[in-house]
Parts: sequence; C-alpha cells; structure tokens
Amino acid sequence: MGIKKWLAKPLAKKARKRIDLWANNPVETQDKVMRYLIDESKNTRFGKDHNFKSISSYSQFKKEVPVTDYEGLRSYVDLILEGKSDVLWKGKPIYLAKTSGTTSGAKYIPLTKESMPSHIQSAKDALLLYVEETGDSSFVDGKMIFLQGSPVLEKINGLKLGRLSGISAHYVPTFLQRNRMPTWETNCIEDWETKVNAVVEETYDLDMRLISGIPSWVQMYFEKLIEKTGKSIAELYPNFNLFVYGGVNFEPYKKKFESLIGKRVNYIELYPASEGFIALQDKQKEEGMLLQLDSGIFYEFIEAKDFGQADAQRISIGDVELGVNYALILNTNAGLWGYSIGDTVMFTSLKPYRLKVTGRIKHFISAFGEHVIGKEVEQALKAAVEASGAIITEFTVAPQVNPDSGLPFHEWFVEFEKTPKDLNLFESALDQSMQDQNIYYKDLIDGNVLRPAIVSSVGSNGFRNYMESIGKLGGQNKIPRLSDNRKIADGLKDFLI
Repeated sequence: MGIKKWLAKPLAKKARKRIDLWANNPVETQDKVMRYLIDESKNTRFGKDHNFKSISSYSQFKKEVPVTDYEGLRSYVDLILEGKSDVLWKGKPIYLAKTSGTTSGAKYIPLTKESMPSHIQSAKDALLLYVEETGDSSFVDGKMIFLQGSPVLEKINGLKLGRLSGISAHYVPTFLQRNRMPTWETNCIEDWETKVNAVVEETYDLDMRLISGIPSWVQMYFEKLIEKTGKSIAELYPNFNLFVYGGVNFEPYKKKFESLIGKRVNYIELYPASEGFIALQDKQKEEGMLLQLDSGIFYEFIEAKDFGQADAQRISIGDVELGVNYALILNTNAGLWGYSIGDTVMFTSLKPYRLKVTGRIKHFISAFGEHVIGKEVEQALKAAVEASGAIITEFTVAPQVNPDSGLPFHEWFVEFEKTPKDLNLFESALDQSMQDQNIYYKDLIDGNVLRPAIVSSVGSNGFRNYMESIGKLGGQNKIPRLSDNRKIADGLKDFLI
C-alpha cells in the first residue's frame, strides 16, 4: 500500500466526523453563517447601503436585501473592477472568476480569501467521503486527470482574472502534483480541440485511475483515446474506477459512457459554481448531493413557480420541503447578496439536506403554458433510452409553434450513439414520460392543442460541430437541455441527418 493511500483513510474518517457535525445541525449552522456574513460585511459599501448594522434576524435581512442577479450587483462589481476595496466584501477579492453572461456579456464573480478555500475543501471532501464510504483509496496511488480550463490568468487593476476551473488548478495539493495530469503546459492550451489531442498524447499509456470533468469534455477525450489506440478505456486504463463530474445531469448519458469505458465505474457528482461550491455527492447509493451548509454560503429558496413575482416567499433551510422545485438564492463570503444563481433545485432528503439540480430558471418550455423544466426532459429521455435500448450522445428540446402542417409539438434534437431499432417506440416512451410528469403537458396533448413529441436525429458529432460553429466548443460551455425559442433548434438544422 502506498503512503498516500494509507494516509487517505484516517483523513476520510476525520472528514466524515467534521461534516456530520454541521449536517446534523443544519438550522443552527445556517443561522451562524448568516450572522457571520452580516457581521463581516457591515462596514462594506453594500453593507452600509443595506443597513447591515441593524439586521439581527432573517426577517430583517429579507426586508433590507432584495433578490437580484448579476445585473443587480453590477454597479458594485464595476467598483471592484476599478480597484476599490470594501465593496461587496471586506478588502479586495483575490480573484475574479470570468463566466459567460446572457444580457450582460461576460460576468466577473468575486473570489475572496475567505471563499476560495471552500471551493478547494469541498472538492477534497467529496473524495474523502468516497474513501470513507467505500474503503477504496486506490486512486491516490495512480494518475488523475482533471479536464479544465486554462490556468493562465489575466490581470485587471491588480486583480487576477480567469475561469474558475483554471483558478482551481493553482490549488492542487503538493502531494497530488506528481499524480495530476495533464501537464501544466498542456493545460495552458486555449484551443479545446488542440488541448484534448495533447492530453491524449500525454496520457494514453499511463496508469489513469481517476478522471474528472464535464461529461461532454470527457466524452471527447475518451473518443480520441479509442481512435488513437483502438482499445476501450477499460483496456487502456484497467485501474480506472472513479469518474468525478458536475455541470449536467449525467444519468441520460451513463450508457454512452459505459459503452466507451467498457466496464462499470463509480461516480461522484459535484455542484461547483463560480459563485460557490454548493453541494457534493456524499453517498454512492443515496439520491442527491449534500448541501454545503458550513462553507460560507447562506442559502435561500423561492418556489420556482413564484420566482419573479413581487410577493414571492423567500425561505431558509428550515422551511424547505421535499419534491418542491425551488429557485436557489445565495449570500456568500465572496460578497454575493440575495443572488439568484439561475438554477432550480429539488430536495431529495431533509435529514441530511440533499438536493438535485432540476434545471435553469430561464431554461424551460412554456410556449403553450406547460412550463416544462430540465428535470422532466432528462427523466423522459432516460425512460426512452431504457425502453428502446438506444444510447445517446447529446440532446436539446424546443417548441415548434408554427409547423408546416398539423398541430404544434415539442421537437427533440437527439444525437444517437446507438440509434433505436424502433424510433416510434423511442418517441412514444419519451412523450408518455413527459405526460406522466407534467399534467399541463398531458392536458395539452389530450386537448389536441399539441401533438406528441417528435425526434429529429442529429448527425454524428453534430452538437460538437454546432458548438464549434458558434465559437463555444469546450470551456465551460454546455448545450441547454431545453429552451422556449428556436434559436438553438434553427442552428442545428444544418447538422441533422
């Protein structure tokens, strides 16, 4: 047994004990976090503007701090970009994480000396909890690959700027540096296609045991490895047994991954964001990810159906319920206040608090009042895959409001790795699952307002080629699972079979 493998197990036990302390006292932990955030920020510009010195309860906090988004905090971020101190959080951020915006172009999310350690600790904890549960720490003695953005950072008025995954590359523990791939030089390559090719050349003959990244990135890596060697991933990496991912619901793509790998491996799901490390999978056989209640984030929740309404009720952790779709609101030790991250979540457990991401507030289909969300389309696709034996690579859904003939419908753009023998069965299972999950959609079908869903098959590498055509291949870019307009759908027309 290697020394690192030997050390991992006692560290894992300590991590579980530490996490259980706050997980078993959720309300008290979050109350403590709220008081800490307010006290540390009462002398900042935002704290003075919102009367932090007078806040002594959550009800007062809600009166003083409105729910907002990046645009609502942008005037404060602009002051930070100018080099000002004590704006949203005490002092200056140590980094600004650059993310893709919508209406505002690029967004710059502060990372502070208080918030950055939580990103790193949570990632470590996910691995330690896996070791504690399974007893398997073998991955620490082999090579690990983290497919991520470039660690090369820019500077704006003395502030370091980059993608979160690239910033995190600067924090890999010293004892893992020898195990970590790719090399620093390869990691700095900006062009994604070039980078993946270089990663393949560096890693195809190594003892890879842990692989981490957004599934679409890792899928490209696997395909290029197989193309180069003619071997399955299991043949290339017989000791590979752990895949760590975040960013998308992996369930619809599991069959595709297992066909590429050639064996079953274990998975750890993470919920990292530039705004904070929100949750991590702490149990292999439990649904959902453990909400990080003691990491400098005070969470609020608004029922997704009420989000955006003036009288929408904001609640804290003690009042959430199972099975309700909530918009997630963050208050953080990086200085985000009443911040709608744009995600919707649903709790799968209240003891402890585990949740799953169900979609995006702005990513839904309600062209006919059906309000279909990401969780529903992902579950429907899973049902269709199971019913038909198909394997899918990628998908997205959009409404077709004005078809050339017949009733409107939901159009599913699906790239198949393994095409179903009976596409009608695939479509039928897809649509039935949608009706079972969403009563509004079922009523529209029953009332002949909509006809059942139609699948349009995208050619091999079609989604990848589409993303490349719009300059969004790699990086942190992902295809939205669904949208209420035809922008993506129209862009995919050139890539259909």
